[in-house]
Amino acid sequence: MRSSLLGLLAGTAALAIAASAAQAADLPSRAAPAPVIAAVPVFTWTGFYVGVNAGYGWNTNDNNRYYDPVLGYYGGGGSDGGFVGGAQVGYNYQMGMFVLGLETDIQYADIGGGNRNFYVGGYYRDSSNGNWFGTVRARAGVAFDRALVYVTGGFAYGDVANGASSFYYPGLGYFYGSDNGTNTGWTVGGGVEYAFTNNLTAKIEGLYVNLDTKNNYFGYYGDKKNAEFGVVRAGLNYKFSTY
Repeated sequence: MRSSLLGLLAGTAALAIAASAAQAADLPSRAAPAPVIAAVPVFTWTGFYVGVNAGYGWNTNDNNRYYDPVLGYYGGGGSDGGFVGGAQVGYNYQMGMFVLGLETDIQYADIGGGNRNFYVGGYYRDSSNGNWFGTVRARAGVAFDRALVYVTGGFAYGDVANGASSFYYPGLGYFYGSDNGTNTGWTVGGGVEYAFTNNLTAKIEGLYVNLDTKNNYFGYYGDKKNAEFGVVRAGLNYKFSTY
């Protein structure tokens, strides 16, 4: 009798344990969800940008003189320098480590040229001044993550160190000639740019610019002056996000 009662109790306990296990298996899992890992975007130089710049420019005219041997010798040259500043806009496209781009800028340039000119019997002094130039340039560089080293070159235009000139011959008086206005030429240079954030970059850049300018005089004198000048400037760009 006692054995039968103990067996019945053991069987009931086993059934209760089995039922509890089955019920627990049907309950939803309470395990913590898997963490969400967001990928950090990789910096790229690709995109449009706008910016400003400021620096220093210096001008040295390449003067080629022509004269009439009957009237005497004429020659001279000069250089000057000053503030340069303006704005730029451009686009870069990155392919692996290589970056190709196109940039255009417009600049105020406080660069003038002063010439000491000689003639038979003495000398006089004249000057030629312009105050702006612009460029349209290709850029090609190598990116080291957020640092970019590049070369640049292309078309240049403007009115820099170009203005009225004159010469004097005793007995004839002064002769004047000028070619004020926009002149064209070319430019070449290079620089280093660094991205402090995904949108803000800073650069240091150097350019050599050569603009063809011509002055023609009626009669005895002709003159051709290339406005050649160098520019060193620092710039700040805002790059529009591409992701």
